[in-house]
Amino acid sequence: MSSCCETPAFVAPTVPPPGGNLRTIALIGPPNAGKSTLFNRLTGLRQKVANYPGVTVEQRMGLMAGAGRPDLTLIDLPGIYSLTPYSEDAKVAVDVLKGKMYGTPKPDAVILVLDSLHLTRQLMLVPPILSLGLPTLVLLNMSDLMESRGGAVDVLKLARELGAPVAQISATHGSGLEAVPLFLNQRDRPAEAPLRPLTLPVLGNAASAHTWAAQVSRNTGYRAPLSAEGTRQLDSVLLHRIWGPLLFLAVVVGVFEVVFALGQPLSDGFGDVLTKVGDLARPLLPAGWIQSLVLDGAWKGVSSVLVFLPQILLLFLFIGILEDSGYLARAALIADRVMRSIGLNGKAFIPLLSAYACAVPAIMATRTIENKRDRLATILVTPFMTCSARLPVYLLLIAAFIPNGGVLWGFLSLRTLTMLGLYLAGFIAALVTARLLKSSILKSSETPFILELPQYRMPTLRSLGLLLIDRARIFLGQAGRVILLVTLGIWVLSHLPATRTAAGVLTAPGLAESIIGRLGHFIEPVIAPLGFNWKVGIGLLSSVLAREVMVSTMGTLYGADPDTQALNLQAGLHHDMTLGGAMALMIFFAFAMQCTSTMAIVKRETNSWKWPAFQFAYMLVLAYGAAFVVNHVVTAIFG
Repeated sequence: MSSCCETPAFVAPTVPPPGGNLRTIALIGPPNAGKSTLFNRLTGLRQKVANYPGVTVEQRMGLMAGAGRPDLTLIDLPGIYSLTPYSEDAKVAVDVLKGKMYGTPKPDAVILVLDSLHLTRQLMLVPPILSLGLPTLVLLNMSDLMESRGGAVDVLKLARELGAPVAQISATHGSGLEAVPLFLNQRDRPAEAPLRPLTLPVLGNAASAHTWAAQVSRNTGYRAPLSAEGTRQLDSVLLHRIWGPLLFLAVVVGVFEVVFALGQPLSDGFGDVLTKVGDLARPLLPAGWIQSLVLDGAWKGVSSVLVFLPQILLLFLFIGILEDSGYLARAALIADRVMRSIGLNGKAFIPLLSAYACAVPAIMATRTIENKRDRLATILVTPFMTCSARLPVYLLLIAAFIPNGGVLWGFLSLRTLTMLGLYLAGFIAALVTARLLKSSILKSSETPFILELPQYRMPTLRSLGLLLIDRARIFLGQAGRVILLVTLGIWVLSHLPATRTAAGVLTAPGLAESIIGRLGHFIEPVIAPLGFNWKVGIGLLSSVLAREVMVSTMGTLYGADPDTQALNLQAGLHHDMTLGGAMALMIFFAFAMQCTSTMAIVKRETNSWKWPAFQFAYMLVLAYGAAFVVNHVVTAIFG
């Protein structure tokens, strides 16, 4: 086998330094190299999330901080191993780098992030990136871990070998990041570190390219760090065939227990604050229609959803801790055994896991699955996972109908057990549906699951804080738009048609005689077998726009009803519903689609209305049937 110096296939010109006209910087690197952590560090809160034009792959852009240029935009691209697209999100990253992505400018410079703990393997991405001819800064991330474990590399020699500036950093701790503004603001190469053109054997020949990377590692004195003894010991337990799944289940149960034990008092206190704010505002508004619209309609509806913000943020805090620590990647390996039993592989676990936040970005994340039939099956079962929009409904009904008693000698509360059962019901429905799909219309050959496990790390307060602020901003944004508009619409329809008295005063009809009341009573015969009244029916219709709208709709309707106006929403539900109806409603929400945004994304991903229509009908029939059974069984047992 020839060496890299004997038969070069191409010579990448020495990349020019960035000039003063920089506007857009691309952040690229292999998966799990710490790229997103660096993006959060460089942009802070000055970032936004959207989709690439005409593509449902998530686009994160942010204004860079500390570079001396307030107009520098940093684009966080999906992780790639090469410039040969092997999945749809990798194709997006390559198209952006080459300036072929419509609506996204071609980058003026590139920041390439590599994991220094696995440097030899990660160097494979350097030549194709440098071949683009863009000013490039190579950052060796996790250098603090490398040095603490006995690893080493001569950065100056590596820069000369690659023909590009190189710096060691720790994105987690923020060390070494001064190299970024120095690179972006430079005009000339430093004389003491001349860089030579990069040579590489035949491109596309993987064996020659591993050979080249190994040669560069030797020339730069790279010494791979020792595997941490603690990592080996943890993996021997966490990835154990028996103990691994049991510990994962224990972690999930513990998270839910804390969410209820700590989150419920926080939500109750926050609810008291929201109620007092409404009481303080009441004398400031003119009595009559305006006061009722603002407080009994908008404020009561929106606050009935906002009250669950502490519990939702607490759940995302634990998810962030598990993800930043490196544990969730291990959970994907554990889940791979279950995934294979239904015809999928471990790559499906990542989208399914992210669906616990929201099904929309989770469906986008399926673009990392190369097999199209596996990807379609994952898309179709993703909405079964319990997203954060279902949480307000679950938390409301559990707090209203499930006593806060304990089981297993007080170790586990009934409320935690109920919540865990709902999550488990959605997960089992997803697995069974995937098995049916993969054994019939979406049958395909088995594909291997390859995952590079990240190092165990201690999550930082900064990254967790940014996560919670981001989730709160999304939640409040939804409350400020969809929930508010639906709530106002429900209030208006509950006060029409208005009639004029003999004295010429406009009065609202009774709730049952209003437009919304007549609509609710029209659909009530269909949902009555499930234990639902007409108010729940209106809530179900409104929740098709967004699941959490169900709670705000119920808050508005119960606030407008004279029989329940003086009661809080939980007490109002107790006034009208049985335990069987409440359990049936939770099961209905566990299985039903109830989200137009998800249906729109499925249509875009599959390029057809056939699959979202099938998905909506299948989940609706399953939800109705399961709710019917639950209502009658619970009623027969508990009365």
